Amino acid sequence: MQGYIDCHCHISSREFDGDIECVIEQSKKAGVLALVAVAEHAGEFEKIIQLSQRFPGFIFPCLGVHPVQEDSAQPRGALPKDLDSAMPLIEKYKDHIVAIGEVGLDFTPRIVSTDAGKELQRQVLIRQVEIAKQLNLPLNVHSRSAGRPTIHLLKELGVENALLHAFDGKPSVAMEGVHAGYFFSIPPSIIRSEQKQKLVKQLPLENMCLETDSPALGPEKQVRNEPENITISAEYIAKTKGIPVEKVIEVTTLNALRLFPKMKTFMSHL
Repeated sequence: MQGYIDCHCHISSREFDGDIECVIEQSKKAGVLALVAVAEHAGEFEKIIQLSQRFPGFIFPCLGVHPVQEDSAQPRGALPKDLDSAMPLIEKYKDHIVAIGEVGLDFTPRIVSTDAGKELQRQVLIRQVEIAKQLNLPLNVHSRSAGRPTIHLLKELGVENALLHAFDGKPSVAMEGVHAGYFFSIPPSIIRSEQKQKLVKQLPLENMCLETDSPALGPEKQVRNEPENITISAEYIAKTKGIPVEKVIEVTTLNALRLFPKMKTFMSHL
């Protein structure tokens, strides 16, 4: 099977409302087989489910509460109350979702500056790990400025199936995740990120997936990223590893299907 799986994108973003059909069409032309659509808060769960029904076998929903929440345009760390409206919806759509996400920790100082705030984020993640285990689903994980604490907590909780998206930590920390069997997805912003370039040098291809994080983390700053740019990630990995791009596509797609096994059931065109 030759084609890309975008393992982490925000296709429900308002930035795509005006031309979603065109964006999907372009991504298919570029060779994308599937998009894993992640949520940030309960308010967008229904929209993600609707998109997955509008583009069946192509958009696959993940529902979860992101570690950063917007309160009147002021970002703050996630709180246990943010899960209150999310839990019933996750239960309602449990048969439709391929993972719990986007979940995780974000210890960026402007988001959370106290130990108490970090602990509340941990509690939110712990509860979502419990849900993932109950539903036998993998986790789609955010870990900005919190690479080591996130990997340590996942391991401590006995998480076996996790994707660490756009990991911003050191390669040595990422390798702890590799040893735990976790996958790491690489966005197109790798072409302008020295940290991601170092990461890809160290990470084994067997633990890599591709993502775009659209509309963020594109090849150019401040320009809307789209799923079709996933080709940039694959080409950069191929160049760094000195292997054919076809090999990168083949292995990362198999990795994605191993990580999100429910996708195989739903992918009508496989």
